[in-house]
Amino acid sequence: MAEINQNFQKLPGSYLFAEIARRTAAYQAANPDKKLIKMGIGDVTRPLAPSVIRAMHKAVDEMGSADTFMGYGPYEGYDFLRDAIVQHDYAARGVTMSREEIFVSDGAKSDCGNIGDIFSVNNVVAVCDPVYPVYVDANAMAGRAGEYDGEKWTNIVYMPCTAENGFVPALPERVPDLIYLCFPNNPTGMAATKDQLKLWVDYANEHGSVILYDSAYEAFIRDPEIPHSIYEVPGARTCAIEFRSYSKTAGFTGTRCAYTIIPKELKVNGVSLAELWLRRQSTKYNGCPYMIQRGAEAIYTPEGQQEVRETIDYYLNNAAIIREGLAKAGLTVYGGVNSPYVWAATPDGMGSWDFFDRLLQEGNVVTTPGAGFGPSGEGYIRLTGFGDPENTKEAIRRITRML
Repeated sequence: MAEINQNFQKLPGSYLFAEIARRTAAYQAANPDKKLIKMGIGDVTRPLAPSVIRAMHKAVDEMGSADTFMGYGPYEGYDFLRDAIVQHDYAARGVTMSREEIFVSDGAKSDCGNIGDIFSVNNVVAVCDPVYPVYVDANAMAGRAGEYDGEKWTNIVYMPCTAENGFVPALPERVPDLIYLCFPNNPTGMAATKDQLKLWVDYANEHGSVILYDSAYEAFIRDPEIPHSIYEVPGARTCAIEFRSYSKTAGFTGTRCAYTIIPKELKVNGVSLAELWLRRQSTKYNGCPYMIQRGAEAIYTPEGQQEVRETIDYYLNNAAIIREGLAKAGLTVYGGVNSPYVWAATPDGMGSWDFFDRLLQEGNVVTTPGAGFGPSGEGYIRLTGFGDPENTKEAIRRITRML
């Protein structure tokens, strides 16, 4: 008789954003006349850049001709995209990188979850708290998390990110083997300096740990003192894997393209992690479509970079409206400067889900409760700048009236 993976049975409730969708749908069904403004899930709303569309159209035409048709592509991605990544995302910032260290995929979320395939289930995992749920849930599914005690997983090292420590965690007392870091951070919207990241790089190299660095929001960084890549920090090539995404950078949430960096120097017990990852990808993954990769390549043209920057500025302007509006309404707010996310403390110590429900039912605004991101997220909500300015302003007006 077949048996299931019992680790799935340990997962509490539904995935955070599925629960948000369930509550939102239930309220909308009961109140069809209400116009909801959704500021919860971090999905973009601006269309793909014209340069990207032109490149994809051209690639589709190529697929319609026997002379230019493309079949299976390289598991690690086409050279044209990987060379563009090397030149624009790394060499332009003084970071040495080679195309062989780049692995193109269908999303940073996929890679953040799948990277565990190349590591033993006996590894101890550390996560920021609050945290993007995928880091925790993927390791729980794999059997690394232990048991869920109603608040935390017993084998996960939770690193509190609070207002007191500037939402950048302290080095943990229990040494983890795998350390998930995300900056600019989802959900808090806070960014880490090079000096702060250097502490983690030195710690990982000292203890033989591997940093899993989610840099999906680096395009939102406007402060010149904030690093866009962990490889801007000396020593990172021997201890860090970096995940990048085009979803928030260029609106690829529906077209799916990202990449993961694993340096040649990064080895565990003498074994190359890049070679293991290629083996994993070539076995379980057939590569990102040619047309999508051509679209991603277009992001790096002068026209594409200008178009993408305008879109990022558009979202950052929305984040500024949220941050400033909530602050005027009396809430304590963080983030929204080098990030599309605003992290706001709930009023009068109200629970995160209670405030979520109140905002939904009284303000008709959908947010994300901080408790869904981990124990230290209780007492906060997350709002995103991925809307349009008028809806964003209207949402803030509703929240202000409600408060």
